[in-house]
Amino acid sequence: MAKRQQVRMVEAANVISAADWDRLAGGNPFASHAFITAVEDSGSATARTGWRPLHLVADGVDGGVDGILPGWLKAHSQGEYVFDHGWADAWERAGGQYYPKLQHSTPFTPATAPKILGTDPEARARLVAASAAVTRDNGLSSAHATFLTPADIDNFTAANWLIRHDIQFHWENRGYAGFDDFLGTFPSRKRKVLRRERSTALAAVDKVEWLTGDDLTEDAWDDFWIFYQDTGSRKWGRPYLTRAFFSMIGERMADRIMLVMAVKDGRRIAGALNFISDTCLYGRQWGTIENIPFLHFELCYHQAIDIACHLKLTRVEAGAQGEHKLARGYRPALTTSAHYLPDPRFHAAIADFLVRERPVIARHAETLSAELPFRDAAETIPSPTGEFRHR
Repeated sequence: MAKRQQVRMVEAANVISAADWDRLAGGNPFASHAFITAVEDSGSATARTGWRPLHLVADGVDGGVDGILPGWLKAHSQGEYVFDHGWADAWERAGGQYYPKLQHSTPFTPATAPKILGTDPEARARLVAASAAVTRDNGLSSAHATFLTPADIDNFTAANWLIRHDIQFHWENRGYAGFDDFLGTFPSRKRKVLRRERSTALAAVDKVEWLTGDDLTEDAWDDFWIFYQDTGSRKWGRPYLTRAFFSMIGERMADRIMLVMAVKDGRRIAGALNFISDTCLYGRQWGTIENIPFLHFELCYHQAIDIACHLKLTRVEAGAQGEHKLARGYRPALTTSAHYLPDPRFHAAIADFLVRERPVIARHAETLSAELPFRDAAETIPSPTGEFRHR
């Protein structure tokens, strides 16, 4: 019989070769060796910032790498976008210690992406089992895997992790030739509102630039860093990503990035950072140094639709939260996370909470779908199982 695969822990993504990592990761930019090493090598996701790398690696019988489950020991719950602060408070009031916890996610990135890298069924199952074992053997309160793909959901569900849903807003490209073609699905009154919104924003700037590949110069990143600092300091107290991170992604994955910049009076005054996969545009950070009406909506949502149509991508994921995205044609979509809690009492309490939370999320999704601006009333809405059905 073949020797069973071994699972080992590594404390930095850069000890795995880019070739081995990307062979398993597929085409999602947030699962790539370039992105994960950039958040670590730049000092953004390190033990000092509360993100101690702890990646699980499944070695095959031939000595090669058959699977990877990236992970971090977290000293807090910041930068995750699946909120468990209430769970942490409850566990600590009961006398437990919630942190550190084991987190399988893309740091600072609320985007659906593979978390279990590789397709070998045995390797995938062993990685999930290893995560649970690391959690138990080290006395950790819990392990969490967030923004999961359908394949990942199947693996965590099979291992009896608890499943949780939340809602984001995604734009779907149904074969539109461009933004005006998409806008034709709106009633006349709502078309006029968005056209006025776009014209107001665009009239206030000289131009909007799309920067990718060799256009991503250090000068462009310097400008974007200023925008990012402003937004981060207002929303979270301090930005998560270091300046070095932006240089590293510009060096390592420039063809997977689209930086949208607004220029006024000869200088850049606002920008939005997007990542590109074979099928999707992912909106991430944004910022500005001038308060211009509707410029946020233009750079983050309308320009993203223009880019997706131009590149023939099937959807835009515009990040976490934001019910204002509905009026701009972004539909509610379910996201899924999985949670392992070794203490049976804690597991039972969270399981009960999720049973009560799930129908609330589903009803909220239906309510949001009713507010979509399209003329066609038969819009898709997410069901509690993560599938889609029609009203």
